[in-house]
Amino acid sequence: MQEYSSFEEINRDLKILKLQTEIDKEEIKLSIAKTKKGLSPVSIAGSILGSIIEKAVVLKAVTKLTGLKRITASVKR
Repeated sequence: MQEYSSFEEINRDLKILKLQTEIDKEEIKLSIAKTKKGLSPVSIAGSILGSIIEKAVVLKAVTKLTGLKRITASVKR
């Protein structure tokens, strides 16, 4: 624990703690806003669509590089 020799030291540390508290509050506000933005329906839909497109492109590239073709089962009646 720190020992203080004057009230000026105490007041300085109190000001620092107050500023750190304000910074922490602002960081929490920014985190909440970022989370809300990330959970919006538009953002979620964009992420899903982007993921689907990315997987399709990778699949197409892999099939071209390996020469593999998709096998489909045909049903005879």
